Amino acid sequence: MEAILIGFMGSGKTTVGRLLADQLTTQHADLDDMIVERAGQAITAIFEQHGEGYFRQLEQQTLRGALAQPGVLSTGGGTPTIPANAAILTASPVPVICLAADDTTILDRVAHDTSRPLVNDLDTAALLALKHQRAPLYEAAADLVIQTDQLAPTEIVATIQDWLSQPARRSAQA
Repeated sequence: MEAILIGFMGSGKTTVGRLLADQLTTQHADLDDMIVERAGQAITAIFEQHGEGYFRQLEQQTLRGALAQPGVLSTGGGTPTIPANAAILTASPVPVICLAADDTTILDRVAHDTSRPLVNDLDTAALLALKHQRAPLYEAAADLVIQTDQLAPTEIVATIQDWLSQPARRSAQA
């Protein structure tokens, strides 16, 4: 992996991940898509039939496997909030980049997305509370945090590429 993208749902991980992979002439992998392929069912079905614990086990196994592959990895919103996953991310030499967005931006992006189990299960206040609870966990796992609200995806990619090209890039903020 050349880079791992983390952040709350709707922060732009998949969009930016695809563009970044194109710019780096490598492949893009979405951890949630990899889990779906591995399980043979949609994430909502995994949660409904097996529960979050089973999903998190699949996620951890899939994350370990993904790190050995080339490309850019976009994780699920909950991935770095699980201590075992956070340990895997922080121990990896692959740069971990957190995409952050304010509450209004997140709500605008996920409001009508029924494919996200937490959007289906939580009201707005609970969803935002979860976002705020997870923010320090994202920041702790990240080598770089980018506030994306006022940036186009191509600008975010350019910021990441600039940062990746710097020799001393640990513990940076953008």
